[in-house]
Formats: sequence, structure tokens, C-alpha cells
Amino acid sequence: MSTQKRRNFQIEAFKHRVVVDPKYAEKTWNILEHAIHEIYNHNASGLSFEELYRNAYNMVLHKFGEKLYSGLVTTMTMHLREISKSIEDAQGGSFLEELNRKWADHNKALQMIRDILMYMDRTFIPSTHKTPVHALGLNLWRDNIIHSSNIQTRLLNTLLDLVQEERTGEIIDRWLVRNVIMMLMDLGSAVYQEDFEKHFLNVSANFYSVESQQFIECCDCGDYLKKAERRLNEEMERVSQYLDPSSEAKITNVVEKEMIANHMHRLVHMENSGLVNMLVDDKYEDLGRMYSLFRRVPDGLSLIRDVMTSHIRDTGRQLVTDPEKARNPVDFVQRLLDEKDKHDKIISMAFNNDKTFQNALNSSFEYFINLNPRSPEFISLFVDEKLRKGLKGYSEEDVEVVLDKVMMLFRYLQEKDVFEKYYKQHLAKRLLSGKTVSDDAERSLIVKLKTECGYQFTSKLEGMFTDMKTSQDTMQGFHASQATNLGDGPTLVVQVLTTGSWPTQPSPACNLPAEILGVCEKFRMYYLGTHTGRRLSWQTNMGTADLKATFGKGQKHELNVSTYQMCILMLFNNADRLSYKEIEQATEIPASDLKRSLQSLALIKGKNVLRKEPMSKDVGEDDAFFFNDKFTSKFIKLKINTVNAQKESEPEKQETRQRVEEDRKPQVEAAIVRIMKSRRVLDHNNIVAEVTKQLQSRFLPNPVVIKKRIESLIEREFLERDKVDRKLYRYLA
Repeated sequence: MSTQKRRNFQIEAFKHRVVVDPKYAEKTWNILEHAIHEIYNHNASGLSFEELYRNAYNMVLHKFGEKLYSGLVTTMTMHLREISKSIEDAQGGSFLEELNRKWADHNKALQMIRDILMYMDRTFIPSTHKTPVHALGLNLWRDNIIHSSNIQTRLLNTLLDLVQEERTGEIIDRWLVRNVIMMLMDLGSAVYQEDFEKHFLNVSANFYSVESQQFIECCDCGDYLKKAERRLNEEMERVSQYLDPSSEAKITNVVEKEMIANHMHRLVHMENSGLVNMLVDDKYEDLGRMYSLFRRVPDGLSLIRDVMTSHIRDTGRQLVTDPEKARNPVDFVQRLLDEKDKHDKIISMAFNNDKTFQNALNSSFEYFINLNPRSPEFISLFVDEKLRKGLKGYSEEDVEVVLDKVMMLFRYLQEKDVFEKYYKQHLAKRLLSGKTVSDDAERSLIVKLKTECGYQFTSKLEGMFTDMKTSQDTMQGFHASQATNLGDGPTLVVQVLTTGSWPTQPSPACNLPAEILGVCEKFRMYYLGTHTGRRLSWQTNMGTADLKATFGKGQKHELNVSTYQMCILMLFNNADRLSYKEIEQATEIPASDLKRSLQSLALIKGKNVLRKEPMSKDVGEDDAFFFNDKFTSKFIKLKINTVNAQKESEPEKQETRQRVEEDRKPQVEAAIVRIMKSRRVLDHNNIVAEVTKQLQSRFLPNPVVIKKRIESLIEREFLERDKVDRKLYRYLA
């Protein structure tokens, strides 16, 4: 295939000279000028646009573009001056209508003129850097009409008056205003901003400054916020209807500043209707309105958040430090939960689930819940009440909701190990007395605690459940081995508890009745025969018994009592009257437990199987007790609970606190050793900070305790002080 050679073509001008008639330019311009006059006079229908275009084309082609351009400027200026006079003469409401009508006419004329002069627009104007025809027409309109001394101020005042009328509730011609505003925008955003927007914003600021002052003097907070919200919505609608979209942010900023930012402190603290009143009265709508308005202004939300936090902390402080409200632990915790639910609902419904508000709520609860040192005990008592009977009839989902709420309060506790101590005691009582509502609920809570605090926190709790299951298997084996030996004697059910897992304290065993001692010995022999290297010690303070009792007239009842109560009652098989000291000597029950047991047997109406002389509310050492032959009850089975203070006594509280402090010592030491092992050398303040950080998930260690544990570790040669800087510690491998 052969490649063809590329050929270059060149067009050359005519060799002969083209002669143009000297009067050609003048004649042609006269034709075009006449056409422009006709267009402005609405007589364009008789014009030949093709011929006019050709004339304009030839003028530019023959180098008369400058004449054509300058003639256009002169002619258009002349017409616009006439239009200006016409607009100036318009009176009242017809002023804007005349301006709008003339603007529409000018635009039509400009379109026709641009079509005629299209060739000039495309060639002459770019080469000479002049303003294109359409832009020229707009500039001339701006200079001769809008910036006319008689029109400029009048136009601005007319527009501002119409806006003011609309703000005061009057109906205005929005379509007309929109057209005029669009005209200003067509003339350039600078014209719109300088000739209208700047003044509009200033006037609006003055208007809302005055109005907001009037509102705040006569309205409560809720009503004021409604008015502010309405004004804000009106301004946004105004922009969408007839202002330029770029004005929306500017005018809303004006309203926000004048109506919200300038008054927000007064609004929030307004007496009888401010933020605190809204929170107390659950005014979700007003709170939501305040949130949505205040989020628009700088520091608005932080102000709401700070006032809310202060209110919650004050309320919570009163709640946890009021001795009256702390009388009943269950009610105490329920009030905390109600308070949390209340503010959770407010944050959800009014504050758009704002995380910063949720965090503020959490920090407030953490602050005041730890003001009461008994909060861990009370939360455990609340759980105890719920898992004993409070959750009866609840669905699984409802139970989970209650447990989740308990866990929420648990997270706020700084002394989680104190809660663990009490929870373990209460769980032990529930398991041993068989009073738990649901094993599933118990295990569910332990799983939640394990997730929150780790395996170590719950290992002993899980061990308690394991012991209960193992005890069932042990008892089955025991009963099978004794099937032929038990006869009609008492039936024994034993729970064998691992010492380390259960919160049992060494307590002196009471003197059991001879009938019971025999079967207990049989069990001991069986258990030690099947398990090697173990030792059994009876916890008589934790047991229960079922007794059959016969009263006067042969009336029979089954009594469910504690082991201590059983020991007392069985003494009356051989005596009708016993003094307090005789009972104490025969049973050797500790004095405090003995008094509570006797109170429950003799002083509770409907369950008083014993009589006391003299009759009084308390048991004294000189009292005498009788078997109550006249006891009657419509129930065959009776449960006689031991009188028991729901809360710990002061000595018990001190003892529990002491045990907690003792348990903390090895944990603090372990943390110190872990830190020093990795860091090798560290100063005192950093050790305290690191130990606090490591242990704060369980409790907040006292710096004094940390210092004592460091000294103990130095004595035992785990650490040493630096020989130069005594504040530095070194780890000894």
C-alpha cells in the first residue's frame, strides 16, 4: 500500500482592492439604529432579522465594529434614560410593577439585539476585550436604572417595607418581590448584596433585637422558644419564596444571634419555666425545641448540658444523702433507676440521643451514687429482693431489662468489690434457702458481671452453683446408702459448701437435739468415707428445718423454721416453761441470733407458737417462754421467718468493710509488682497513678494504702528505694 503525500492548502486574499462606499457605514448604522428603536418601541414584528444580521455582519467585516459598538451603547443608554423617567413617575404600589415590567421589556429587547449583533459578539468583542452585548445591556440597566439617584433608595426602602409588612402578618405580592430580587441577582451577586442584602440583614437584626426583648419580658421560656422557632421558620420560608438561597445562612444567623444567643442564659435560668423546670416536669416538646434551637448557636448545647448536669447532680445528691430515703434499700435503688429512666427518656425524646448528653448523665450518676458508701450494699439488696420474689410472673425479656438496669448502676460504682462481698452473701442465702425466683435469672446476672469485670470477679459465684449441684448428687448417694437404716427418724438434706467459694464466717455450732445429732453423724461418716482429705464443719446458723407440731385440741401444723428456731422449739417437748437463760444454756445459740429467733417465735402475730412473759416488743434476759397451747392458724403449713434487719448493723458494717480492706491489700500489691516488673524503675507518683488506673475497674485504691503496700513490699525485698533519689523505687528480681 502506497502512502499518499499530505498536501497543504492556503487561501489567499483577492489580488484586486475592494472599494467600500465611504457612506456605507453611516447608512448601515442608521438602519441598525432604527431597528433598535423599533425593538424598544415594541414594533419589532415588521423587521427582517436576517437582513439586519447581514448588515451588522458587513459592518464588522469592513472594520466598522467600533462604530457599531459605540452606537449601540449610545442608543441603549438613551432608551434606558427614558425608561428610568417612566419608572420614577410610577406612584405607590405601581413602582415595583413598572420596574418589573420595564425589566422584562428590556430583557426581550436585549435578546433581539444580541441575535442581530451575534457576529460582533463572537468576533469583534473578544478581540477588543469589550463587554459582550448581553452583559453590556445588564450593566447599562444597572447604571441607568438601579443606581439612578431617584430609584436606588426608593427600591431598597420599598423592598424592606414589604418584608416588614409580611413580618407583621400582612399579605404581600411575593411573586413581584421575587422577580425584582431575581433582577438584582441577574445584575450580579455584588448588586444583590450591596443594594439589598446588606441593608436587609441590618434592618432584620434591629427588628429581632427589639422583638426578642419584648418577648422575653412577657413570655415564659416555652412560649419564647415557640416564637423564636416560628420566626426562624418564617425567615427560611421567605428565602425559599423570594430571596436568593445564599441569604438563608445569613438571615438565620441574624435570628439565631438576636433571639437565641443573646438571651440563652436568661432563657435557661428563667424562673418557673427554665430548663430545670422543663426537666422536672418532663416537657419533652419544649426540651426538644430548646435543643434544636440552641444547637444552632455557639456554646448553646454546652450551656444546656452544664445546667442539666448540675441539676441531676443536685437531685442525686439529695437522693443518696437523705437519711429518710436511705431507710429502705430497695426503694433507694428504685428511685435511682426511676431517675435514670426519666433522664434517659428525655435524652432520647428531646435531645436526639446526643452522646455528649448521655456521657454527662453517666458522669453525674457516677458522681452522686458514690457519695453514699452504702450504695454497693443497697444495690445488692435490691437484686436480692428482685431475685427472691420481685420478679415473679415476669417474662424473660422483662427480667433481662431489670438485670440490665442493675448492671447499669453497678458500672457507676467505684467500689465494685464491696458490691461483690454483699452480693455473694445474699446469693448464698438465696441458694441455701431455695428462695431464688429463677436459676436462669441468677446465672444471667453472673454472666453479665463476668462480661463486665472478668472471670476472677465471678469464679467464686459460679463455684457456689457448682456446690449446689454436687450436693444434690451427694444427697442422692447418702439416701441410697441409708435406705434401710433411716426408719421414721428425721430426714436430713445437706448442702456441702466449699470453704473458699462461700461467704461463711466461723460461727460456734449450737447444741443440736439428740435426734438430729444421730443422723448428722451418719452423714458425716458417709461423706468422709467417700471423700478423702476433707473436713466437715456444721454451719447451724445457715440451715432450716420442717417440724410437725401439735397444739391444744389436737390441732396439727407443719412449721418451716431456721435451725436455731428448731433447737428452741424442740426443748418444749420436755418442758412447758423455759427462761431465756435456760434456753441459752441448753442451745448455746449466740445471744443476738437467739433473741431474734425468740422474737420471731413469740412476738409475730399469727405465728406466735410461743408465749412470752412479760409481754413486750423486745426479748430480755429475764423473760420466760411458754408453749402456746392456744395457737391457731387457718394454714396447715406455716413459715416462721427469723426477725432480721434488712440492712447490716453498724458492727456488721464495720466488719464487712474491714474484710473488704483486707481483700484489697493483695490486689494492690499484685498491681504494684506487675507495674514494677515491666518498668523496673518508677517514681512514687507514677506508681500511684498506674495502680489506680489498673484497679479502678474494681475499686479506687487509696493513695495512703498504696504507700503502705509499697513499704510492705520493700520490707519483703520485692522493691528497694533508690540510693540517690528517695522518691524512686527499683524492682528487685
